[in-house]
Amino acid sequence: MLNNQNLEEHKKTLKNQHYGLIGNHSGVKICSWTKKSIKDEGFCYKQKFYGIRSHLCCQMSPSVGFCCNNCIHCWRTLGSYKEFNPDDPKEIIKGCVTEQRRLLSGLKGYEGCNLKKFKAAQNPEHFAISLSGEPTMYPKLNALIRLLHKKNKTTFLVSNGMFPDIIENLAMPTQFYLSLNTPNKRLFQPVHNSNLKHGWERLNQSLEIIRDMKTRTTIRATMIKGVNMIEPENWAKLIEKASPMFVEVKSYMFIGSSRQRLKLDNMPYHKEIIEFANKISKYSSYKIIDDKPKSRVVLMMKKDREDRIMEF
Repeated sequence: MLNNQNLEEHKKTLKNQHYGLIGNHSGVKICSWTKKSIKDEGFCYKQKFYGIRSHLCCQMSPSVGFCCNNCIHCWRTLGSYKEFNPDDPKEIIKGCVTEQRRLLSGLKGYEGCNLKKFKAAQNPEHFAISLSGEPTMYPKLNALIRLLHKKNKTTFLVSNGMFPDIIENLAMPTQFYLSLNTPNKRLFQPVHNSNLKHGWERLNQSLEIIRDMKTRTTIRATMIKGVNMIEPENWAKLIEKASPMFVEVKSYMFIGSSRQRLKLDNMPYHKEIIEFANKISKYSSYKIIDDKPKSRVVLMMKKDREDRIMEF
């Protein structure tokens, strides 16, 4: 666990990494794709796949540094699983917007800045609750989601699935995203380094819960070459258990603190992601419908689904 001294050191590290910290446990960080979009240099794969406009996206978390897992492929500075006194959701949202504006301010003077996008970005519309830590550990997450929706914002919640009881009673986000990183129980602990017992069972319980969720659901399978790109039939079984609307098969990216644990060779090429996704497709009811080579990711949907994606 983080003691007070280590927590302050952790916060200092995050500030050096250009995080905007809010209250005791929340934060914002400007995604590189948000910057690129404002400079008309491209956009995130989530914009291509789901219509989440990159320049209007706020990448935030109400649980910065607090996670029950220490995944080997995580690019974020790892924190610790511990209890915390929850800040008020209103103050978190207010702080997110304030910090987002502060962190974006330098872009206005950039020669290629799209001033129309820059102005719009001052009031983000899409809140990606995914920046750092495990958001379902924040006790007031439901209130945060409801308040954002009341403000006509969309919510994109990412979870590691370790708290199925919370997920089962979740206020429905606009889109729920569950990370799936291993095809079997044997690999679960070596990849996730979870502080919780029965992590594999917790994950499988969450997979069953999202099958019946009344919102858009996505499984993201992160592929680490030489580690988990095996047993496509087992990946397919887990995906079918959850029956999500979307499946992303995405390359591990050799960035951030993950470079201390993995090597560049562990990052698959885009063609390898496509090949493995096609292997999963052979054992499942999902097929590739889109991809974004720069992000080394493919999007899959059920083979009998002809309707396309409704934009946010």
